[in-house]
Amino acid sequence: MKEYKVIESSKSEAEMNMNIMAAQGWELHSVTYWNMWGICLLLTFVRERPELRN
Repeated sequence: MKEYKVIESSKSEAEMNMNIMAAQGWELHSVTYWNMWGICLLLTFVRERPELRN
């Protein structure tokens, strides 16, 4: 099973955020430009969900 995480990022911090998430095992799935009240990027990450062990 996969799990997803969406984070907001400024353009200047996007690469740093992607590298941090990659180090934690996440892969970038999509990038969306959002301009509602301010300009930001929505970065969507995906990874295999670790199996819960009893």
